[in-house]
Amino acid sequence: MIGSPLAIEPVFQLGSVPITMPVLVTWGIILVLVGGAALLTRRLRIEPGKAQVALELLVSTIDSQIRDTMQADPARHRMLIGGLFVFILIANWTALIPGVEPPTAHIETDAALAAIVFAAMIREGVRARGALGYLKSFAEPVWFMAPLTLIEQITRTFSMIVRLFGNVMSGVFVIGILLSLAGLLVPIPLMALDLLTGAVQAYIFAVLAMVFIGAAIGESAPSSPDTHSQEPT
Repeated sequence: MIGSPLAIEPVFQLGSVPITMPVLVTWGIILVLVGGAALLTRRLRIEPGKAQVALELLVSTIDSQIRDTMQADPARHRMLIGGLFVFILIANWTALIPGVEPPTAHIETDAALAAIVFAAMIREGVRARGALGYLKSFAEPVWFMAPLTLIEQITRTFSMIVRLFGNVMSGVFVIGILLSLAGLLVPIPLMALDLLTGAVQAYIFAVLAMVFIGAAIGESAPSSPDTHSQEPT
């Protein structure tokens, strides 16, 4: 069962830096993702095998979502959006491994993910509009809207943190309580439901990231005619 998500005990010290369980699980997920990506892309072929087909289907689906949501060239945003989705998906599903606490059930991890989206939103907005144009977009449609627009940008980031943290943490607590009270068999349906919930939360976070970054890019979003002609497999 998971302890309090707001009070994490360090597992060990790395010099003067305390290392907690969410950090260890995050490092493990990163190693799995990097190793898996290296293995899957090591020998790409014209006639793909089952693993390559699955990988191409995932990439095509992410590209289609980026194209439909952001109206932009998916190649530039694929790594960020796809990385966020896959990382959060695997992180959420680690709740089903006995003794493992999903890092997304701790607010520090969710805050870091939301901070990445916030930084990407500013970077892409400045790249698409220019620094002055991006700042002017805060004063649209009228100048006195600028403070409200700035507050909206900040509250969007907090909403991403609270949404992911609340949903994942509550699911982990419910399963943990049922496991302690009813043993293994009764919570199995809820564990299956938790798989679906974890996937939905990862999808929602990725969609929100696309919407917020797409809004920062605005009408200056670059698009490629070649990418629009591609169809998901």
